[in-house]
Amino acid sequence: MHASLNTMDELAAVLADSGNRLYGGEAVSQLAHALQGAQAAEQDGASPALIVATLLHDLGHLVCEQGDDDIANGINDHHEAVAVQVLRRLFGDEVLQPIALHVAAKRFLCATDPAYLAGLSPASRASLALQGGAMDAAACQRFCRHPHAADALRLRRYDDAAKTPGLATPPLAHYLAIAATLLKDTP
Repeated sequence: MHASLNTMDELAAVLADSGNRLYGGEAVSQLAHALQGAQAAEQDGASPALIVATLLHDLGHLVCEQGDDDIANGINDHHEAVAVQVLRRLFGDEVLQPIALHVAAKRFLCATDPAYLAGLSPASRASLALQGGAMDAAACQRFCRHPHAADALRLRRYDDAAKTPGLATPPLAHYLAIAATLLKDTP
């Protein structure tokens, strides 16, 4: 069980303190990945909630302290569920549900788009195997019925685009300011 984050300061500290670790076999840090994803969402005209969901979609990796070789060693940290658990006091479903579904979105895209599957990075292919592989037809149908499926698919595309070493992005403070506008009224 992972403790919930209760304040924006706690969230900022996790991102700033842990975000410099490499992102699971990719050539960028966790923080660079988060910022690049949020930037892609913002540039695409996504809603503030989807921008923040993209920023925070891999927070579970930070909380679980994912190691660089965890995926290669067959460890699935279920980071999407962990992220939702630790963020539930701060944000509502418009932020949490795309995060919860972003792994399912990858599995859906791998089942429905051969070009998507072919374009996955080696690290993303390895994690796909740990996450259950491509969905079957029945799972694809269930996924499509979820009210947040479209946002999860958009988040997935931003996630996949966020792996460019050295890409300039706005600072973390820019996206935390957007996140602050989406906080729940009561923890």
